[in-house]
Amino acid sequence: SIMNTTLVLVDANEDQEEAARAFERYDLVEVGVVDDGGRLVGVLTIDDMVDVITEEADEDIKLLAGVGDEDVSDTTLDTVRSRAPWLAVNLVTAVLVSLVIGLFGGTIDRMVELAVLMPIVASMGGNAGAQTMTVTVRAIAMRELEGSRLRRLIRREMVVGFFNGVIFAILIGIVTWFRYNNVQLGIVIAMAMITNLVVAGTAGILIPLTLDRFKADPAIASAVFVTTVTDVVGFFAFLGIAGLWFSLF
Repeated sequence: SIMNTTLVLVDANEDQEEAARAFERYDLVEVGVVDDGGRLVGVLTIDDMVDVITEEADEDIKLLAGVGDEDVSDTTLDTVRSRAPWLAVNLVTAVLVSLVIGLFGGTIDRMVELAVLMPIVASMGGNAGAQTMTVTVRAIAMRELEGSRLRRLIRREMVVGFFNGVIFAILIGIVTWFRYNNVQLGIVIAMAMITNLVVAGTAGILIPLTLDRFKADPAIASAVFVTTVTDVVGFFAFLGIAGLWFSLF
């Protein structure tokens, strides 16, 4: 076999995530660390990188949950300060969702079944969006979304959203039909389900990418905005389609 003579070095000032990517990209077991003058100042081993990868994974999980760099030893005040800002953002977005529901107050009053069913559409969209968002945030962190890969991911997630939407639209449509003895209501919720799952897949990609483009950490902020989009679209689609279908406006 031919020996691989590629020399891989990392800068002493480089982020540890970049060093971890070098280990993954080149299947390294150790790598030299150099200063600004190109002088060797140390060596990183695969054992060092295992610790880094574990630390970064833990950080990403915390950021996705909106709890930042917390630890069990933090004081109560520190924990409140860490979590409160994103809870405040979530409150604002929740008010937005409630305003959307308020637009259809008369529609819900005239057909009470809508109030029972509408959380299903929003919840399914939220879960679908979270799945896509998690994949996208990881891909951004690993620098995997370049050129054709990005376009392929967008197409794939939209198609996945459509097919999952069709599958679960059929299921919830049949359940609704038999539960309320109303085939038209089953068709309405099925249409809303497909719409929301396609939007969820799209939002799960575009929101993290947009945040990353504006130099915001997508791992921190994506969940709040993806959930808001899927809730707003889910409620608007279901109640809007129902209002038009049953002439409730």
